Amino acid sequence: MVERIDRRTALVGMAAAGAMTAVEPARAVGAAPASTSASASELSATIRGGRLSAREIVDAHLDRIAAVNPRLNAVVQLTAEAARREAAEADAMLARGQVKGPLHGVPVTIKDTLETAGTICTGGTLGRKSYVPKADATAVARLRAAGAIVLGKTNVPELAGALETDNLVYGRTNNPYDLARTPGGSSGGEAAIVAAAGSPLGLGTDAGGSIRVPAHYCGLAALKPTSGRVPRTGQFPRPMGARNAVFHVSLIARKVDDLALALPIIAGPDFQDYTIVDMPLLDSRAVDIAKLKMAFFDNDGFAPPTAEIAAAVHHAAEALAQAGVSVEERRPPDAAKAGTIYYDMTRGDGAAGVRAFLKSVGTERISPLFEQSLESRSSPAMGSITEALAAFNRWDAYRNAMLAFMQDYDALLSPVLPYAAPRHGTSFDPDLQKGAGYAQMHNLTGWPAATVRVGTSPEGMPLGVQVAARPWREDVALALARHLEMRFGGWTAPEI
Repeated sequence: MVERIDRRTALVGMAAAGAMTAVEPARAVGAAPASTSASASELSATIRGGRLSAREIVDAHLDRIAAVNPRLNAVVQLTAEAARREAAEADAMLARGQVKGPLHGVPVTIKDTLETAGTICTGGTLGRKSYVPKADATAVARLRAAGAIVLGKTNVPELAGALETDNLVYGRTNNPYDLARTPGGSSGGEAAIVAAAGSPLGLGTDAGGSIRVPAHYCGLAALKPTSGRVPRTGQFPRPMGARNAVFHVSLIARKVDDLALALPIIAGPDFQDYTIVDMPLLDSRAVDIAKLKMAFFDNDGFAPPTAEIAAAVHHAAEALAQAGVSVEERRPPDAAKAGTIYYDMTRGDGAAGVRAFLKSVGTERISPLFEQSLESRSSPAMGSITEALAAFNRWDAYRNAMLAFMQDYDALLSPVLPYAAPRHGTSFDPDLQKGAGYAQMHNLTGWPAATVRVGTSPEGMPLGVQVAARPWREDVALALARHLEMRFGGWTAPEI
């Protein structure tokens, strides 16, 4: 049974249906208990060692969601009954000496654009507000098969189409470090609940920064794998056509080790997504970072960063240099073009196809945020097929130029965005939109990119950096991110 979250239950504090306004802050609910502040890796060891049962850990996370979600509006469908039942089954299996997999009994949450059998999956659009999938997305099924227990679904912008999270089905999600600011998008609900210690590990997606931007805004670790690494089967809308290479099923957590733990679980062909390649996954623990060469830049030449973001990148570069990494300050020659190339190849028909698709799933009213997205990113339409093809040719040329640049390096360090989490409703302001190219460049290339917290803004907001690596070298990105996490501390609990 799926338990719909309703403000009246005081369980997770959100409206049963329709748009909602932000929850006004009351008083802080206090620090998260140790059992919910622990990483997925630590929880797995705790369960197997018999120090806590899966049921105790699931209950603790459900209690934490009940405490923080009224202020965040991050979890939008809660599967508490099923989670408790699965936790009891996990404990019974362990008592018999059986272990389901590396995530045995560990709770997780799932972005509301990835389908979950028996649980409503809206994709943030009104036409799917009651849609219940019959099957799990491939990545979800693989997490379950490894022993993970799904606590619920997390909020997204409509069709995952913005860098902040708000929609007409569930309303707006708030950043746990400052409720007046966005946790980002499109995996904003995931970032908010993981940062607030309501879930140790989240499954999301990234088509233009959608996992890395929320991780940056909420002080988390995240990984966008190489394009072709993880199947998109069961993602809504399912990526199709010439642009599907920019879409990545991705991971978010409080610890880099959890990304390394979960990636092998969700990776590999499912024989339903033809784009997935059966490439070996290398162990990030086996990487000797002192043998690596890395380029870094703090300014893409188009959207200058804040002083704090620039300093964070330089501090990260210095920390890696002190660890033996050969570091060179050098910007890819086409870095300034990333946002424009991404924008041009998404314009196409001026969003006529997107609007028709929404009608096909029963959506008659589009959220104001998504209207902004369509107006700012999809207009005007390409004048001709020739113009559209030229945009995709520019994308190919960009990929070739970036790969030639990367021939000299193992990794590339940069900002995720040139600013910290902004206030709600501002993500489509022109000055902020200019900064999206930092994240979008690695959707265009398809390279793996890990994000980790390395600092704090003057306003108290987390600041992250991203480390991209050559194709199929997630191990390198994770190894460098892990060192930065050890050096700077990574996630710090919000006062919520």
